Amino acid sequence: MSARKVEAETSVPHPRETSVLFGHVEAEAALLNAYRSGRIPHAWLIGGPRGIGKATLAYRMARFVLAHRDSNAAEIARAGTLEVDPNEPAARLVANGAHGGLLALERTANDKGVLRTVITVDETRETIGFFGSTAAVEGWRVCIVDTVDELNPNAANALLKILEEPPQQSLFLLISHAPARVLATIQSRCRKLPLRPLATADVIRAASQAASIAPDDPALCEAAAAAEGSVAQALTLMGGEALKLQQRTAALLSILPNVDPRELHALGDSLPLSDRVALAAFADSVERWMSERLHAGDANANLPRLARLAEVWEKVARATRDTQDYNLERKPLVFSVFGMLAEAMR
Repeated sequence: MSARKVEAETSVPHPRETSVLFGHVEAEAALLNAYRSGRIPHAWLIGGPRGIGKATLAYRMARFVLAHRDSNAAEIARAGTLEVDPNEPAARLVANGAHGGLLALERTANDKGVLRTVITVDETRETIGFFGSTAAVEGWRVCIVDTVDELNPNAANALLKILEEPPQQSLFLLISHAPARVLATIQSRCRKLPLRPLATADVIRAASQAASIAPDDPALCEAAAAAEGSVAQALTLMGGEALKLQQRTAALLSILPNVDPRELHALGDSLPLSDRVALAAFADSVERWMSERLHAGDANANLPRLARLAEVWEKVARATRDTQDYNLERKPLVFSVFGMLAEAMR
């Protein structure tokens, strides 16, 4: 297959179907050793940038626990990783989304078939029945929240209640792209597991496998080098045009708080309504720019500016999700995002 057609022709597997993990050796060892000890924390906050394998690691842990329900079993003592044979019954059920011991909370479609922008409180309350039931399966039960960033306030409070009084043999794996912004009360009940961006070589290997592209494909290598450790970003950039759009967006971000209306019009025109890949490239560029500014803050930083930028983060994320989910015109989003960022940076 031509690498330049990956975004149109390839369906990247869901993390529950992905059995191979690239990188994150230390994080995987931390989960394995905690489970092997018999005293594993009941909740983990797996944090890091988008597309680096957080959900893949969470499902890998879920498969391992559900396939090895006795943490003192000899095979667990011998295990060097969380790998489970894809043909193992528990692994097949997880891959098919059919394991009675696993509950995944993620955004779902509403009654009109449109993907919701948040995880609702009703969906989160499913955890109560899930952990309270004994009919489906015995032993460990695992709940993956992908992502905790997308819980609405009521849903976050509902999750907090069950985290405060966790059932026996329960394991929560909470995924977050911005763990520092997760409710402090939820953070305090989780073991934090930060993941770093992948090395470029791991991005190439993971993207190559996910999209069936030759690892030496020049387009893949170029995209991986520009992806800042994110497999998802590398796949987004594979078309070439997305990479140019990312660079164009970065150039406009670099002159903030100054804005060039003509260039913003041109940027909006380069985001056609039908091109979700281009929108993703724009959104990822803006998110990484904000993340770099916030994480670079120190004692000498302009703290009021950082506070304004942190407040704008959520507004930008919500506006981008709405534009994507409801397939809205892109140019108003471009002007809105740059307007908010310019005001925050003044």
